[in-house]
Parts: sequence; structure tokens; C-alpha cells
Amino acid sequence: MRTSRLRLLSLAVLPVVLVAGCSGGDGGPSAQGSSSASASTSAPSTPMSAVDVVMRAPSDGPSASPSSSGKGTDAKGDKKDQQTKDQQKVPQLSFTTKPFGVSSTQDKTVEKGDGDAVKAGQIVTFNFAVANGKNGKQLESTFQRQPITIQLDSQHVMPGLIKGLEGHHAGDRVIVAIPPKDAFGDQGNPQLGIGAKDTMVWLVDIKGSHDLLQHARGTKVEPKKGLPAVDVRQGKAAQISIPKGKKPPKDLVVQPLVKGKGDVVKAGQTVQVNYTGVIWRNGKKFDSNFDHGGAPASFPIGVGRVIPGWDKGIVGQHVGSRVLLVVPPSEGYGKKGQPKAGIKGSDTLVFVVDILGTTTQ
Repeated sequence: MRTSRLRLLSLAVLPVVLVAGCSGGDGGPSAQGSSSASASTSAPSTPMSAVDVVMRAPSDGPSASPSSSGKGTDAKGDKKDQQTKDQQKVPQLSFTTKPFGVSSTQDKTVEKGDGDAVKAGQIVTFNFAVANGKNGKQLESTFQRQPITIQLDSQHVMPGLIKGLEGHHAGDRVIVAIPPKDAFGDQGNPQLGIGAKDTMVWLVDIKGSHDLLQHARGTKVEPKKGLPAVDVRQGKAAQISIPKGKKPPKDLVVQPLVKGKGDVVKAGQTVQVNYTGVIWRNGKKFDSNFDHGGAPASFPIGVGRVIPGWDKGIVGQHVGSRVLLVVPPSEGYGKKGQPKAGIKGSDTLVFVVDILGTTTQ
């Protein structure tokens, strides 16, 4: 791990524009929401009819002339160039009234799809563009990139997006207007150019959604002898028993306990997991997502954002798997250990990990 917190959770890979509380405040989304009522009610709401979608070139500026090279083009070439330009256009937000603002989260469907309905807590794949309603300035867009896939919960996205997308369907194009109380609160987000009273306006194309597993699901695997015993009960940290009198292995051990039937985890993805970690030396638990409210932890895998033993042990496993990892110091926290967690530089660690889902950005 390369973080001051021991919890195996990192939001650093997510676009900062998605996550409430990224402007440096100490409070989470709920604290910000309760403190921002004065900002959100300071002005009446603008009708949603004042914002729409237009197709524009990505730069939103004049395109280069086809004949700028000096070679010239014929009518057929001009037509082909125009078709290419049209294909390159992307959806953007357009405002007939500025500043645009709302006092509560509102949404409207621009184009209707026929896929499954989106539910809070699901894994959702979508493209988006987001603008500041005060001046109409676009802050971020993924329409020229791969869509993002993220869990639709308050740990990963701002409350307004959950309210605005829940109930819509795969294939929908949706505009969501989010006031400060459902976004960054009274402090705004200077990094993004969001003021304390600014409404964020989102354009979202929903590609699909699916449920996150609650626990490992698949075929049980008999572990090799001499490894720690594991007892997992739903909704609780795993119980891990270190074999008495046995020295820890010198090399990384990756032992599936349940072989899932879902997609293979790939490097660069973000994984959602339940996990528990103990120290081999004394069997003491030093961390679990169940010590932090019980919500699945989410972090990037295979890219050096967690300890090497996790990158090596989780990549290549299937969603739905439960994996026992025995991690020597060289594959864990190294010679420095993690003193705050009671982990010495010589300590071997043992983890039980349920792989509940993956997302790709």
C-alpha cells in the first residue's frame, strides 16, 4: 500500500469531478449536504427547459479548412471532409439561460432507451459531460474516450448523480442538474472552478448496469495443507486461524478458496472486494472493510497502487472468487512495515479476499 491509511481503498483513479468532497474539506458527502442548504436555496430554480444537448466539434471552435494545405479539394473531397467532421462531433450541453441553477436535484430524459433500470448501489457504465451552470463552461467530458464504469453509491459518486440516474434505463440520455447540497457543498470545488452556489449540470449516456455480488459465489476449492484456516460469515470480517508452531512461507501464496464464474480481473481495472487481513506472527486482525462500515472496498489493481502481493494475487482471478493470500514482507509493506497497524518489517500477512465485481475506466 502507498497510502497513509491502511484501508485498501483508493479513489484517486476516479475522475475528481465525480466524487463529492474532493475540494479539501474534512466532511463526507452527508456532512456537506447538511451544511449547504443555505447555498442551495439562495436563488430560485431555473426550468430544466433552459438546458439542452447539441452536437459540436470537441474543441467547440472553428475547424481547419480542408484546403489549408494549399493543395485544394474538389466537391467530392469537401463532402467527405464534412462527413468526417460530422462523425467527430460529440454531445455537449447548451444553455438558453445563464446563470442556470436549481435548489434540488432534477433530471430530464433527452433520449429514451429500453434497457434495464438503474438502481442505487449497482455497477453502472456511462459516458458523461459536465458543465458549470453559472457560466455554461464544460468541465469534463468522456465522450471521446471509453465510458467509465463505477459503483453508483455515495462512496464513489456525489449524491446528486445517484438521485439523478436511479430509475433511468440503459440507453437513456439524461440531463441531471445538481445543486451544491448534493455535490460539493458550501465550499464548492475551486480545483474544478465550482463556486459555493454553482449548480453542476451533467449529460449522461447510460450504457448498462448490473448488481454487485454480496459475497463470493462459485465452486469451493480444497486448500493446500498447512495454510491458515478460514471461516467466513456473511456480513462479518473473516476469521483467520494461523497454524500453531508453523513458520510462514517465504514466497507469496495465492490459494483460491472459492472459484468464481465471473469475468477475469485485469490489470488496470478497479475491483470491489470484501477483505480481512491478519498478521501471521500473532494472528491479530489489523484491517477489514467490515471495520469501516461494511461497504465493499474499491481500489485499482495491477498498477502498483496496492501492495505487490495484492496486484499479483488478484489479477487473473474471476469475479465471485474468494482468495487466501499469504504475503511475505517483500510482497507486502517491505522492511519498514506499517507501525501504526502493528506490522513489523519482518511480518508475513494473511488476507482473505472476496472479489465482488470489477469496473473499467
